[in-house]
Amino acid sequence: MGAFNVIGGGILGAATAYELARQGAKVTLIDRADRGQATAAAAGIICPWVSQRRNQVWYRLAKAGARYYPELIAQLRQEGEADTGYAQVGALSLRAESPALDRLQERAELRSADAPEMGELTRLDARAVREQFPLLAEGYQAVRIGGAARVDGRALRDALIRSAVRHGAELVYGSAALRVRGKRVVGADADGRPIAADATLVCAGAWARELLMPLGIGLQVGYQKAQIMHLQLEDAPDTGRWPVIMPPTDQYLLAFAHGRIVIGATHENEVEGYDTRPTAGGMQELLHKGLQVAPGLTGAAFAEMRVGLRPFTPGFLPVAGAVPGWSGLYAANGLGSSGLTVGPFLGSQLARLALGRATVSLSDYSLGQVIDLV
Repeated sequence: MGAFNVIGGGILGAATAYELARQGAKVTLIDRADRGQATAAAAGIICPWVSQRRNQVWYRLAKAGARYYPELIAQLRQEGEADTGYAQVGALSLRAESPALDRLQERAELRSADAPEMGELTRLDARAVREQFPLLAEGYQAVRIGGAARVDGRALRDALIRSAVRHGAELVYGSAALRVRGKRVVGADADGRPIAADATLVCAGAWARELLMPLGIGLQVGYQKAQIMHLQLEDAPDTGRWPVIMPPTDQYLLAFAHGRIVIGATHENEVEGYDTRPTAGGMQELLHKGLQVAPGLTGAAFAEMRVGLRPFTPGFLPVAGAVPGWSGLYAANGLGSSGLTVGPFLGSQLARLALGRATVSLSDYSLGQVIDLV
């Protein structure tokens, strides 16, 4: 079956390595554990069905990603992974006015025909909304999407890596450089240690461009800084079953067990270098928007800030596949703010493509769209 190197240990790389190892391949996962890895900062919402994005190519992938989750989580649990960070708690999509909620519900109902995993759609009045998430301001109505879920990126990544290792994968921490012979990638160095491979899969997110550049491959992927705030409630009820909150703004609220509430996230495009500093401006933005939606958080204690660098392509569309002009080299990137929704599924498909067992076509997400060969 051959040997495979996977470079990058975020959600995409972890899922790729897991699928390769599960299929019986020899796998080495190489990760530098850089600060700012998007997965390490992320608390994700698995609910693509009410998105207002009109790009149907993106939506097909996001929908497939959401559909894949129950299968993946069941698989991991069978392998002994009880803590995956995933919980299907439903989501409340909030609006202050009925006409806006009518449009949202209509869009969701149209999409439900080919997305039964969306679950039941329920219209909630203001009283019912606050019963489900007591910290919210008065006056919000909602559509509840029963099949929506939340996931802790760190927990899922770690579960995937543990299961990959259980299937025989090796985890190596170090800085990777690609080894080439002519126009073929024959492996990688990890802090100088040579690791031969029949194929190498680059899942390095915001750092992939610098990894590929020595090969004359110009990857058109930038990144966006996202700051996320964690708050801690004292004497809280069982917040672990509270639904995801999707306000009309570009923020969100997630509740985890034991009173942990997450407000996310900023969207900062003008970033100098790999800047992973929490900033006063980021904190102010999150608190201002978060407390407007949920004034019940006013007395919560500050717990921590997490900062991630989300990779984006010029068309804001994930890309994956074989790298044009090269043998033995595959890559995936550009997951952006939908990384936790798309990452596990796309990683599984990238692994299957490298094994010659692809189950879906990735032609709409071709790397050729974002690669300049020098």
